[in-house]
Amino acid sequence: MSRTLLVMFCLAVGLMVLACGNPTNRNAATTTTASAPAASPAASAAATVTASADQIGVPECDSFLTAYENCVKTKVPEASRAQFQTGMNTWRTEWKKLAANPQTKAGLVSACKTHLANARTQMKAYNCTF
Repeated sequence: MSRTLLVMFCLAVGLMVLACGNPTNRNAATTTTASAPAASPAASAAATVTASADQIGVPECDSFLTAYENCVKTKVPEASRAQFQTGMNTWRTEWKKLAANPQTKAGLVSACKTHLANARTQMKAYNCTF
């Protein structure tokens, strides 16, 4: 196993642990949001282009990030969202770099599966299901 792959994997797991740590205030009231009006077709098309531009290129990672982001946007209280967004942005950036290298891309599949399993447990506090 290359030293670079090991370092990147450790970095990704460390960031995941920091980003997915237990919420600091479990007793805080959760907020609910009203239904948002339907987006226009032009806005939907723009969102699709943006979403595809943020794809990692590894289906396991892409589906995990999509589900995790949906959970954060819909279930995590507004006050805590910035922390989760930072973690997602870091994952996306680092995973894109790893996916660009054929030697490290294969390791992303297991890393993303591990992140998904950890997120399932940790995000239950927010009633998220993956």
